[in-house]
Amino acid sequence: MRAIQLSSFGNPIDVLQMIDLPEPPPPGPGEALIGVEFAPVNHNDLLLVHGTFHYLPKLPAIIGNEGVGRILATGADVANVKAGDRVLLPLYSNTWRERLVVSAAGLVPLPPEADVHQLAMLRINPPAGALMLSEYVDLRPGDWVIQNAANSGVGRAVIAFGNARGLRIINLVRRPEVVEEVKAAGGEFVLVDDETTPSRVAEIVAGSKVRLALDGVGGEATARLAKSLSQRGELVGYAFMGGYSAPGELRDLMDKDITLHSFYQVRPEYDPKIPGILREATEFIASGKLSVPVAAIYSLSSIKDAVAHVQRGGKVLLDPRHD
Repeated sequence: MRAIQLSSFGNPIDVLQMIDLPEPPPPGPGEALIGVEFAPVNHNDLLLVHGTFHYLPKLPAIIGNEGVGRILATGADVANVKAGDRVLLPLYSNTWRERLVVSAAGLVPLPPEADVHQLAMLRINPPAGALMLSEYVDLRPGDWVIQNAANSGVGRAVIAFGNARGLRIINLVRRPEVVEEVKAAGGEFVLVDDETTPSRVAEIVAGSKVRLALDGVGGEATARLAKSLSQRGELVGYAFMGGYSAPGELRDLMDKDITLHSFYQVRPEYDPKIPGILREATEFIASGKLSVPVAAIYSLSSIKDAVAHVQRGGKVLLDPRHD
């Protein structure tokens, strides 16, 4: 059985390799054997490979944070899924391989009409977007939220959940060529983020409060979000696509009494909320309200090309079924 192994922390191009593993054992009681269909190459996967993620596995290790697959067999006492069902792979279950055995608890059959590529990206980004809209500010329909990295997977999830909740989202992007993309994904207001962002935001909201800002970029982009927030706003950071530099001018954080938060979804208080979020996000995917463009699909044997593509930009999936 083929899998991608991390041998040492460092440049993913250098330290990831495809290896052959023994076939997984037959599923025991309460377990399921899953054939992996698609697994994304996420930025948090690459952070783990570099050795800078929240947790680090003991090496050598098979990696991969999420994905989608078909149930191939179940052990005794499994009633919630059956052979042939398509299911999400459990979070952090080392998905960059052909097959795996996992606990069947929590596995739910996915609707056959939903796009399988989109389902492969369901477990991490949609819950992040939904939780950040609910866990820091008691938002009501009509309230204003601002986010950067709006064309990312998290950004598109924020748009889908925000629209469903009646929120008004100001979406910031870093490249003009993705403005229409984000509008097509449901973004009502889409701006290219630069030094004029705070003044343009003030014109859009026309005196209304912007109570929540979601930051996936970092650095000076964080400072512009702070300047765009209203007094006592909440600023939530979840990624650093622009690098790990300090958030620029801090005066607005102090003068406006803005609270900074760092979001990470693997916290026990979020666990009871995840199943409902996934059900709603699956409905969004099935109806076309949530979609992330897939730039390319690679086999496991092309892992170095897949990583290079992600580093250049674009959403990439691995297909372990084909060489």
